Amino acid sequence: MISVDDWAEIRRLHRAEQMPIRVIARKLGISRNSVRRAIADDHR
Repeated sequence: MISVDDWAEIRRLHRAEQMPIRVIARKLGISRNSVRRAIADDHR
């Protein structure tokens, strides 16, 4: 499970920086699927 801080960072990197999912996952050391889930949860 990702922390609230990681979730916020994923959201910021994806929206503001327009960083690809692969790069976010590598930077934070989590799986791409976790990044995808965090982004999908944000859009609900």
